[in-house]
Amino acid sequence: MKQYPIEKLRNVSLIAHGGAGKTSLTEALLYTGKAVDRLGSVAEGNTVSDYDQEEVKRSVSIGASLAPVEWKEHKLNFIDTPGYFDFVGEVRGALRVSDAAVIVVCAVSGVEVGTEKVWNYCDEREIPRAFFINKLDRENANFDRTLESLRNNFGVSVAPVMLPIGAEANFSGVVDLVAMKAYGFSDNGRQMVEQDIPAGLNDKVEEYRTALVEVVAETDDELLMKYLEGEPLTDEEIVNGVRESIANGQLVPVFCGSAVKNMGSQMLLDTVVSSFPSPVHAKPATGTNPKNEEEETREADVDGPFSALVFKTMADPYVGKLSLFRVYSGVFKSDSQGFNVNKNASERVGQLFMVRGKNQEPVAQVTAGDIGAVAKLNVTTTGDTLADKERPIQYPPISFPAPVMSLAVEAKTKGDEDKIGTGLARLTEEDPTLVVRRDTETKQLIISGMGDLHLDIITSKLSSKFGADVELSTPKVPYRETIRGNTRVEGKHKKQSGGKGQYGHVWLEMRPSEPGAGFVFEDKIFGGAVPRQYIPAVEKGLRETMEDGVLAGCPVVDVTVALVDGSYHTVDSSEMAFKIAASMAFKKGFMESRPALLEPIMNVEVTVPDQFMGDIIGDLNKKRGRVLGMDPKGNFQVVRAMVPLSEMFRYATDLRSMTQGRASFTMTEAAYEEMPANIAEAVIAEANKKDE
Repeated sequence: MKQYPIEKLRNVSLIAHGGAGKTSLTEALLYTGKAVDRLGSVAEGNTVSDYDQEEVKRSVSIGASLAPVEWKEHKLNFIDTPGYFDFVGEVRGALRVSDAAVIVVCAVSGVEVGTEKVWNYCDEREIPRAFFINKLDRENANFDRTLESLRNNFGVSVAPVMLPIGAEANFSGVVDLVAMKAYGFSDNGRQMVEQDIPAGLNDKVEEYRTALVEVVAETDDELLMKYLEGEPLTDEEIVNGVRESIANGQLVPVFCGSAVKNMGSQMLLDTVVSSFPSPVHAKPATGTNPKNEEEETREADVDGPFSALVFKTMADPYVGKLSLFRVYSGVFKSDSQGFNVNKNASERVGQLFMVRGKNQEPVAQVTAGDIGAVAKLNVTTTGDTLADKERPIQYPPISFPAPVMSLAVEAKTKGDEDKIGTGLARLTEEDPTLVVRRDTETKQLIISGMGDLHLDIITSKLSSKFGADVELSTPKVPYRETIRGNTRVEGKHKKQSGGKGQYGHVWLEMRPSEPGAGFVFEDKIFGGAVPRQYIPAVEKGLRETMEDGVLAGCPVVDVTVALVDGSYHTVDSSEMAFKIAASMAFKKGFMESRPALLEPIMNVEVTVPDQFMGDIIGDLNKKRGRVLGMDPKGNFQVVRAMVPLSEMFRYATDLRSMTQGRASFTMTEAAYEEMPANIAEAVIAEANKKDE
């Protein structure tokens, strides 16, 4: 693949709700651009961009995939992204390095939840976008209904530049509303054949052409005055107006076609070349100079100081790590030294590649505005900036969503723990939305991700790539134990079995501490009732007993224990004897001091559309939640509540099902509170049953 000047580069993400046909459209664009010699199929598992074993098995995209197309002396870097909510991190990474986006919409399903979400992501990035209404050859496909839905949801700037000829099985061509020409398709869709506009479409063509001209006129004061005065706009004014208003985001053009039949891809390619911004015309990249913490911008210029952002990492147990990056300024050369600004460390850079799906083509360099890959970087991870060491800049990290579901992971086969650790370490490198931690209280290994499908695929990859078979389960809740009353209690350990015996004797006073105070030990011995050398053993015995708990094997917190009296034997007393005596006294005193089981309570914020408010609040109440308040946020409400952690492990799935995926939530730990007696009894009974 040859090097292209920066003004002839385009970086475009293909985004959509799951199942709209992004991968099929990617395949059609590659085929039309002659990057491949046959059209692959998602159903057959032979597409360029869905090459991962899990993608082929499940027929869904799970990772962003690069698919460059050469078209009319331009290089178009398309990034095919997943549509399912579990893989939104891949979409965010792709959009971070894109200057424009194509939102694919199914002509049967119309606007879906994912369509709304990716539109909002484009708004956040402030990038131009276009719609491609796909699957017009399907039964029940309806272009007019889908277009109306797009306009109702996203405003009057949405206007068609193409109109379909025929519908469903009779879909046979398109009308170009800018050039006012009709086209059929030949050579498997690679060629557009000009034909007459069908007479039955004239009224509709005129209606949509007028709507397009109105949108174009409103983007320019001179054109608007001319239009309002009744003077028709020239063809040249319309063509230029469409081009400029697409580039600056004032017009969102609507294309149409059938990706699996490769109908409509050529006009989309033409528009990406003519109207989507090159890196030169996109907003300059902004970052921070680490030397003085001041903001700097980098123009897309091959002669500027080198800077690049790593937006995706792929881990393979055999090949190693492959980092995908976009160069924002300067030139990145093979076999050179790079500088990781985030880690303040030099990187040895080996061979650079241009990537298309799983295929890699070695190149000598990657220039400003282009996207490439490099293998086996030591310290660099997703979101890191690589730059000239003498003129460094650090770009803002990619905004990845926090995980919403956590499950415990355990090896099916003993001895696989090392494989699991290695595999998860590699998978967290390539997937920033996967978080792995060891819970110090429950001793479980916890993986957190974006949903059931996400975590299921992680376990599949652990098995297929790293040979570690695992089981997932609901994590144990880190309950804690405490007391609500005071007591004075005796503990005596006395054992004689011939020779030296064991003797330890203590009196303890126990009372609750302030919440959050933990364990407070007070030494109130006077007159040597317990010799000084044994007092640390008493404290140690108490601490060890508190770690293991008394009620349900959970750590004891917020208790003050005073050692007030005791006795000893000059021969038989020992540190171990006093440890045991202290433990016996504590267990007895704990049960006499109104013991209580505490559970973690979470601060939960649910962002939900107004129409689902009743369902959400009702469900939170069922989960023993306390709703604290509601705040408006655009067309949404933010519901604030405190909910027990034990009720929240599957909340991500529940929330999607209740709101059709439109709501989201965040959760942080708030406090520990006493559990209701009936629930505490069940937890204690379960813990005692396991001990038996």
